[in-house]
Amino acid sequence: MTKTPIKTALLGMAAAAGLVAAPAANAQDRLLLKTPVAFSTELPGLGSPIPRVAEQLDLMSGGNLRMRVYEPGALVAPFEILDAVSSGKINSGYTTAGYWAGKIPAAPLFSAVPFGPEAGEYMAWLYYDDGMDLYQEMYDQAGYNVKVMPCAIIAPETAGWFPEEITSPEDLEGLKMRFFGLGGKVMQRMGVATSLLPGGEIFPAMEQGAIDATEFSMPAIDARLGFHKLVKYNYFPGWHQQATIFEILINGDVWDGMSEQHKAIMENACKASVTDSYAEGEAIQSDALIENVEEHGVNIEKFNDEMLAAFEENWRAVAAEEAENNEFFAKVYNDLRDFREKYEIWKENAFLPRD
Repeated sequence: MTKTPIKTALLGMAAAAGLVAAPAANAQDRLLLKTPVAFSTELPGLGSPIPRVAEQLDLMSGGNLRMRVYEPGALVAPFEILDAVSSGKINSGYTTAGYWAGKIPAAPLFSAVPFGPEAGEYMAWLYYDDGMDLYQEMYDQAGYNVKVMPCAIIAPETAGWFPEEITSPEDLEGLKMRFFGLGGKVMQRMGVATSLLPGGEIFPAMEQGAIDATEFSMPAIDARLGFHKLVKYNYFPGWHQQATIFEILINGDVWDGMSEQHKAIMENACKASVTDSYAEGEAIQSDALIENVEEHGVNIEKFNDEMLAAFEENWRAVAAEEAENNEFFAKVYNDLRDFREKYEIWKENAFLPRD
């Protein structure tokens, strides 16, 4: 049948409309996550994972899901990320739940637990037990409009940098020290005046005498902050942080509006980052320790049995107090404890003794 000029024109207009509509539909599927971070991306294993996540999101989505990373303080201050994401001021952020202890008592349990699980055990609880459900429930119950997912993990940190040797609990009394999370509550019980400072503020605080000692992270990360220039006693093991989780927070409305494909890309990019960050952290600590000793005159020390026993005794008291004071803390702590008790038979039989 021969097409009339009117029919031809209508068909042409429909085709043109289709060409215009297609890009518009695709534009709706595009998302830019503006992501302030709590840690400098120059810190290996701590801040370095998130630029790699951004790269992978772009590649896996064909450019439709992208992330722009903002260094600490460039868009939002590190301790303001949770509120900013929840309110929609920003649509995402990279941080650690331990920073929200003053807002949500249970939050540090999703960051680092004194004498707590190592990285493999932590991940097992999160991904294959109740951990992730409780993690999201925590933010929901506290009224925060966020989607949370782990996006990095590191192995043990150092126990701290001190100006003098620490051989007994009495040596801690009166110290002013930067300390993180639940471990900070333990130190307070032992007579330490603690403060929680962002990484970039620690060196000047110590240099000016506002604090005497500090803990921050793993040796290769601490090296970037220069603690070895000010104090020479670096203590181990990191009893307060045997593993530390870092989180991506996405505004809840933004998450709900994302396609299932974008959600899957986001979740799998973060799972891959957990693996990658752990491997990176494990790979680079030896060189940092050797350099500390051979080039910077650092004394690598291990806390004696008396000190470790004192830390653990005070940790049990802190955990009991926190559980008594907050119902959700008790719920999470008891769930993690039950998982660890069940895990113990595997841990004791499967792994070579550390000694």
